Amino acid sequence: MSSLPTTYDSLTHPPHDAVIETAGLTAYFGEHCVVDQLTLSVPRGSVFAFLGRNGSGKTTTIRMLLGLLPPTRGSSTVLGCDSRALTSGVRARVGYMSESHSLFDWMTVRQSGEFASRFYEKWNQRIFDSVVGHFRLNPRAKAGRLSRGERAGLALACTLAPQPELLVLDDPALGLDPVARRSLLESMVYVTRGADRTIFFSSHLLDDVERVADHVAVLDRSVLRASGSIETIRAGVRQFVLRFDAPQAASSPLPPIRGLLHARSLDGELRLVVAAPDDDTQRAIRSLGAASVDDVPVSFADAMIGYLGDRGQQGSFLDDTPLEPAGGVA
Repeated sequence: MSSLPTTYDSLTHPPHDAVIETAGLTAYFGEHCVVDQLTLSVPRGSVFAFLGRNGSGKTTTIRMLLGLLPPTRGSSTVLGCDSRALTSGVRARVGYMSESHSLFDWMTVRQSGEFASRFYEKWNQRIFDSVVGHFRLNPRAKAGRLSRGERAGLALACTLAPQPELLVLDDPALGLDPVARRSLLESMVYVTRGADRTIFFSSHLLDDVERVADHVAVLDRSVLRASGSIETIRAGVRQFVLRFDAPQAASSPLPPIRGLLHARSLDGELRLVVAAPDDDTQRAIRSLGAASVDDVPVSFADAMIGYLGDRGQQGSFLDDTPLEPAGGVA
């Protein structure tokens, strides 16, 4: 089985006006490479989703972008300023919300807003009050007594009120119920009504990403695998369903197939998810001797899971697990 190329040029479209740029950005923790030579551009006015499994390096990347963690090597800029030397003026143009929704538990909702407003020249109280009202927060309630969804609403209110030019969200919907998630998404859409506003956010929720994002980058095992518009990435991934006259042939070892993301065999059927298939890919698939080969459309979620799933040929994880007959004991 061939290795997956680091990235596909056909899926990468560097913007002319980039709000975030990285060049060979790399981070090591001891001998462990957490982010490996990341080169990325985030267009102004976009909603840019940064995807990857747990431990893929998303939070580390965000911390390097914001100057909270020095890179081992490589560089990054935010709003044209080197991330290692962000000025107070640039920081005031960036809103950052972490997955922990950091707040002072002893402050009330109102006090949290009053405290945050002191750090910004531009503070729109109407936006703060609007987000607080949208999440139905009691201004007199203490932050430490709020639910996770309510804390997210308060943190978002404090983040949006300064009207940041760039909004950076690190897995903001983690652990939120559907109602709080919907409120968060609506707020994100509100922020980007102006063409000069940009959102860069990480997430595990593919449905939410597809709903609000227009650009996506996929980080897998610390390496950038693809970057581009949602439509470009979805169109660049295809699924081939192979059926064999001899069912056992579906689980035979595969030859090298360029761009192969994932292969799964089940009940005599072999499904291949392939990135940017070319003529060599087609020839390799035909050489497998299947009785039929169908080119099946791939959803955005399936394309992302193809990039983020385990590499290699797999059957069902329950193949070797016997199942008890259905029904209770008489």
